[in-house]
Amino acid sequence: MGQVLVVTSGKGGVGKTTSTAALGAALAQGGQSVVLVDFDVGLRNLDLVMGAERRVVFDLINVIQDRAKLSQALIRDKRLDNLCLLPASQTRDKDALTEDGVARVIEELQSNFDWVICDSPAGIGRGAVLAMQHADIAAIVTNPEISSVRDSDRIIGLLDAKTEKAKIGEHVAKHLLITRYDETRANSGDMLQIDDVLDILSIPLLGIVPESQEVLRASNLGSPVTICSPKSVPALAYSDAARRLNGEVLEMIIPAEKNRLLGKLFGRRAA
Repeated sequence: MGQVLVVTSGKGGVGKTTSTAALGAALAQGGQSVVLVDFDVGLRNLDLVMGAERRVVFDLINVIQDRAKLSQALIRDKRLDNLCLLPASQTRDKDALTEDGVARVIEELQSNFDWVICDSPAGIGRGAVLAMQHADIAAIVTNPEISSVRDSDRIIGLLDAKTEKAKIGEHVAKHLLITRYDETRANSGDMLQIDDVLDILSIPLLGIVPESQEVLRASNLGSPVTICSPKSVPALAYSDAARRLNGEVLEMIIPAEKNRLLGKLFGRRAA
């Protein structure tokens, strides 16, 4: 059975959908089969980031309501044969998601893919809870800003209380993915230092993705940054994070823009 990873955040606009696409593509580039599931019903964006918006015929809600088969709704990526997308509905609301329907879809996907990556809507509403319900692993995406970190702390509480694992006394493996990090701003006090974020949230660090125009460029091109710009700073950070998800032990590096070897080593709590 495949592993279920939920990419989640308490605050919107932190790079969650970008991270879902980049991590999924990186895992697929490593040879594993991956499906990305968009749970942001009514406000879907994952299809745009993946460049598949014109290929959507059926969606997650259609499958849950038995109006389409899962095979009809899955969109295979044109660049990586082992990467698929299950889009969200743009015309329905989150009430169309049902616990039984989500469980059935996730179980079927697990039997066909190595990784099922759920792109959660921001916040703590119904959609977010259902997105994390069957998670084995959680990547909690946060910016190094106090409001984002505070909201991430609430998400950690949900993961420990509302998931299927929590109901049987087990824990979802939680990892922190810090995005839009700018060392200059952190040193000047305009954003939190990495140590500050880790002290507040107290979960292992999966990766640090520096602020970069390459992320915006990739989104505008409809391609995960790990595909369209694989040697860029954010792509290297996401690729390392994907390798850590697979159990590799890597030094935590904050890549530099000009040369990765100039990146700063960060030694604390690497996942």
